[in-house]
Amino acid sequence: MLALIEASRKLSAACDSLISPLTKQTIAKHITNPLDYARECHEDYLHRYGALGAKTLMLGMNPGPWGMAQCGVPFGATAMVRGLLGIDRPVEQPKNAHPKRPVIGISLQRQEASGTRLWSLLNQHYGTAEQIHEQVFLVNHCPLLLLDEKARNITPDKISGKAVTKLMDVCDQHLRDIVEALGITRIIGVGKYAEKRAKIALGARKDLTISSCWHPSPASPLANRNDGKDWRDNVISVLDEL
Repeated sequence: MLALIEASRKLSAACDSLISPLTKQTIAKHITNPLDYARECHEDYLHRYGALGAKTLMLGMNPGPWGMAQCGVPFGATAMVRGLLGIDRPVEQPKNAHPKRPVIGISLQRQEASGTRLWSLLNQHYGTAEQIHEQVFLVNHCPLLLLDEKARNITPDKISGKAVTKLMDVCDQHLRDIVEALGITRIIGVGKYAEKRAKIALGARKDLTISSCWHPSPASPLANRNDGKDWRDNVISVLDEL
């Protein structure tokens, strides 16, 4: 999976160069890059699961503080990363981490709800980690955790400026690189924002189908409807569309 590793490291370096201007130009004052400090976990994910034949890409937005920001794996609720995916690698301490959102790493006990929901559904629907990744591969559009001074999570759609435009450009290019490397034929945005970014980056391609499913975040009313059953039904129906 050399192409995936190269694409990840290229994206990481480009994002690192933008952290300082992003901090100066936006309300995101604590910006960290898990592709750097959790590289061992992230690249373990790419090595294990990037060459199993998936042609559907599930695209997230950016890390949450209790998920990918802890372990470098998209939607990375740590219990799922350790138990389902079998990934347990050292995580370094990033610079500029918010003291209210410490990076514990793969041993973190607090579980990201979105990641727990999504990986649990994929496990129930497809089976083992290998069987999941024969069907779908997961990636976030933007790899950076963005927090304001009060440790509130800032999503990329809530900030703007020249540095943000550059960030979106490098993230779009990374998405194109992943699609090319894996021969992806279908992208499912986890939420409408991810679908929008996929269409901006790749909407001109006629060999790709781009759609979205509901986001699993507990903050989303759709995710909680009917005790989560409606969310599960929505995601499964999108996954099974051919």
